[in-house]
Amino acid sequence: PYYVSINQNLFLEASLHSSDPSLQLFLHTCEASPTPHNSTTGAYTIVKNGCVKDPTYATYYSPYRHILRFKFNAFQFIRSNPVVYLQCELVVCRAFDYSSRCYQGCVKRSKREESS
Repeated sequence: PYYVSINQNLFLEASLHSSDPSLQLFLHTCEASPTPHNSTTGAYTIVKNGCVKDPTYATYYSPYRHILRFKFNAFQFIRSNPVVYLQCELVVCRAFDYSSRCYQGCVKRSKREESS
């Protein structure tokens, strides 16, 4: 556990341990939930499909492609215990592969059209 106060900046760093220096990380999805289970019920979305959903989220410079740094403000779920569980999905891509998910950035999924 990591203890922080509400509204305090929570700084995170993810790193890829690989001998291949041409790999890089991309934060695809990051959600917080009041339970440790992989459930979206009551979850709060920080990043989804590479799109930032939390206004306090920010990325930080990293001199290495295999290290990803970001922050958001700590919070607590209403009518819940003070524990918040964070689950993030990261994508590993080849650096400079402009067709990879890492270079697509925020992908907004379009709603399906209704058939007539």
